[in-house]
Amino acid sequence: MTIPFIDLKTQYKALKNQIDERIHRVLDHGQYIMGPEIKECEDALKKFLGVKHALVCSNGTDALQIALMAANIGPGDEVITTPFSFIATAEAIRLVGAIPVFVDIESDTYNIDAKKIEAAVTPRTRAIMPVSLYGQVADMDEINAIAKKHSLLVIEDAAQSFGAPYKGKRSCNLSEVSCTSFFPAKPLGCYGDGGAIFTNNDQMVNALNSVRLHGMGEHRYHHSRIGTNGRLDSLQCAVLVAKLERYPWEIEQRERVAQNYTKAFSTLREKGVRTPTIKSDRHSVWAQYTLWVPDRTKFQAALQASGVPTAVHYPIAMPDQPAYKEHCVTHDISNARKAAEHVVSLPMFPDMSEETQAKIVSAVHAAFA
Repeated sequence: MTIPFIDLKTQYKALKNQIDERIHRVLDHGQYIMGPEIKECEDALKKFLGVKHALVCSNGTDALQIALMAANIGPGDEVITTPFSFIATAEAIRLVGAIPVFVDIESDTYNIDAKKIEAAVTPRTRAIMPVSLYGQVADMDEINAIAKKHSLLVIEDAAQSFGAPYKGKRSCNLSEVSCTSFFPAKPLGCYGDGGAIFTNNDQMVNALNSVRLHGMGEHRYHHSRIGTNGRLDSLQCAVLVAKLERYPWEIEQRERVAQNYTKAFSTLREKGVRTPTIKSDRHSVWAQYTLWVPDRTKFQAALQASGVPTAVHYPIAMPDQPAYKEHCVTHDISNARKAAEHVVSLPMFPDMSEETQAKIVSAVHAAFA
């Protein structure tokens, strides 16, 4: 049995008729850029999240950059964020010329520690960019309260948590601006690069849309601001609309797989293994199922020998990356650095069979025998 880290082929087979029909519709009308699927997709995303405005865009990194540009955040400004995420979070901040300010993460959820944010606020701080890591939302109420106190913008980086429940609402509808990624491996992914930006602010959406379309003003060839080419194509939207119909079921199935993992690995705690911590007032959409293990190199080698793939999200804290060491402000990030040495992710996808999961569980237990 070959075990994939994520199984997109089985998902496609389940949605083949819907996806093929929608793709051929685009091929028939030939409006590959800004076709009718764009509005259809944005409307479906808004309805799912309960948010007022949705703008699909080229990818998750561009979504963050567009949000920063729309808020006129640039050189000399600071953005407080987590040190433990994919590099795109810090990259977007640097691309607009601003400085990422890193504060530590919680040792159990791996999300930014909201209690450490306010001490990092300076007169140059313009925004807070929390990442909802592994599929679980950060402490958004606490973060929004800090932002309100200091007149800061909150941009949720929800690349891994699209639609994750939090206190009766969903990730991507928890702050003034939220951004997500539709990279194929994300909980909701298209068949290429893609992303989206969400807001309930009527004024902000106009700026976001302008930046997305080369800074367009009154018409196509009038440019009122510096923008970027941040459009998403019609084909990707066709895929997303089809996949969104199945997404609630997929969230349930990811939860099933995660609960089975956690139950199976509870006996390994005495071996130093930590299973994910999900806070009681929220749920995860399980972009990854990530363990903490004492010896990651040994663990990964054992699983590879058993035919079980693993991945590390992420092996280096962002301020320790060569390109960022001299272009950031770094507070104590000891929890992030420890996590970078010990976390490891297991296969996670909604169509995982009991047989496949049993083999993975057996391999994990064997690694600690």
